[in-house]
Amino acid sequence: MKDVAAAAGVSVGTVSNVLNRPDQVSRATRAKVEATMAELRFVRNETARHLRMGHSRVWAYVMLDGRNPFFTDVAGGMEDVADEADLPLFLCNSSNLAAREAAYLRRLEQQQVQGILITPIDPGSPQLDEIARRGTPLVIVDRTPDSDRHCSVAVDDVVGGEIAVRHLLDQGHQRIAFVGGELEIGQVRERREGALRALRAAGLGPDHLVDLTTSQMAVADGGNAGQRLAGLPAATRPTAAFCANDLLALGLLQACAALGLRVPDDLAIVGYDDIEFAAAATVPLTSVRQPRRQLGRTAAELLLEETTDPMHEHRQVTFTPELVVRASTYRGSSLREA
Repeated sequence: MKDVAAAAGVSVGTVSNVLNRPDQVSRATRAKVEATMAELRFVRNETARHLRMGHSRVWAYVMLDGRNPFFTDVAGGMEDVADEADLPLFLCNSSNLAAREAAYLRRLEQQQVQGILITPIDPGSPQLDEIARRGTPLVIVDRTPDSDRHCSVAVDDVVGGEIAVRHLLDQGHQRIAFVGGELEIGQVRERREGALRALRAAGLGPDHLVDLTTSQMAVADGGNAGQRLAGLPAATRPTAAFCANDLLALGLLQACAALGLRVPDDLAIVGYDDIEFAAAATVPLTSVRQPRRQLGRTAAELLLEETTDPMHEHRQVTFTPELVVRASTYRGSSLREA
């Protein structure tokens, strides 16, 4: 900065203002300083700045599963806000592993990031509370915590599961498979609870929901679930499936094609998230749509508010999902979106 100041014929304070408070510098002086920076190939030393401030100007998003386009779409909304605030956003993928999530959180806190956005395996994890208590703002994404100790942004997954299965019931299905990961994952647990709620409202018991639990929630796991479903006795085999995300539904759709099962005539399929690939599938996929980019943007706006406004109060924002009906469930001559 001293070299830039000397070459531009201004004070070091003026150079600092150009970097940090450009509105306080005249346009002509700012242009001269910026031209000198370019000529000298000056690159700001953010590390030194972070040491003076006591924290970095970096945000991080710890996503649950980097293979799922849902989370990259959510990250896109966060990135929009971070870009507007001139802040870098680092992406970390926990791969739905508690140990990896915990390790990322430790590293991020050690790096003194300005704030953390996270889709946690367990929103009630004591580690999240400890990080916030030690002064790092944290926003929970796609999950609703049991308390108001953090800001959060989520979609009502119970409602999402309910509208998915109610649609299948309206199509005449009474025995429905639930294809999902482990119930320790909050989203899976709540989407299944919504499915059961729809069955109860229709006067049907929990035995009308056939659980096909998967170890992961990727396309291959949906394909494996399809193999297991096809192996069930024809008399008790479900005629429809509600999948906890679109990747599972796409894998199930592939398995049906390989096994000669017609969709939706032999098996109707509903996914969840409405990722871009859902509409582009060989049989376009009915799916529960979440406002993915809006989720990310709202979470980042809450984090920005918490890091800049001393009067900030934690808020829990919940969006309502909607069902998008496509050919994987609808057997009529025309389709409509509900």
